[in-house]
Amino acid sequence: MKTAIITGASSGMGREAAIQAADRFSGLGEIWVIARRKERLESLRDQLPVPLRIFPLDLSSPQAFETLERALREERPEVKLLINAAGYGKIGPVSSNPTGEETGMVRLNCEALCAVTSLVLPFMTRESRIIQFASAAAFLPQPDFAVYAATKAFVLSYSRALNAELRPRGIAVTAVCPGPVKTEFFDIAESHGTIPLYKRLVMADPKKVVRLALRDSMMGRELSVYGPLMKAFHLLTRLVPHSVLLRIMEKL
Repeated sequence: MKTAIITGASSGMGREAAIQAADRFSGLGEIWVIARRKERLESLRDQLPVPLRIFPLDLSSPQAFETLERALREERPEVKLLINAAGYGKIGPVSSNPTGEETGMVRLNCEALCAVTSLVLPFMTRESRIIQFASAAAFLPQPDFAVYAATKAFVLSYSRALNAELRPRGIAVTAVCPGPVKTEFFDIAESHGTIPLYKRLVMADPKKVVRLALRDSMMGRELSVYGPLMKAFHLLTRLVPHSVLLRIMEKL
């Protein structure tokens, strides 16, 4: 059965990705949705025209991967689309965040993404697609967002390397690098700090970010950057020394 697997599907861009994938890919027989909040996943049933299989898993726990691996071995789905959207960030100086939250970002944003990708890859066939949600924060170190930005730089590098590795198999990997997006993400992120005003002014619509991500993925592009401002920012980080840009950010 042709299947899509989506992590972080209970909210934000993961939830939006589930909705749009179900609408755009008529050949899917089932969508596996993974997130901690079971009730949020259950509420998706009424919104999607594709049968759901719900996995209420905490991907920061090793037991979650055992459950997913067991399901994959038992069902042996033909996975045509993998979307890794699970993740979180915390704003504020490193010293202001509890150690568990700092290491938790690495565990969920990096380790879990790698683990899910590794588990699912054996079940992916030619012309399948992988979408990894990174961030425009991957382009430049972010003071007061240091660990989050570093995890997303990891995701971007990993995705590009994986895309090259999988090219002979006909599988494309797309790293999605939006700027700030209007989701619940910042409700969590601002528990120890406040998002700068200039980021509030450029917040994007999650529906548009996901729509572009799916389109770029189907076209086999390794990078999806939404909006002219973020595209300009990406170019700027490639042309101007990061030390100069960091000084400008401090003044902003």
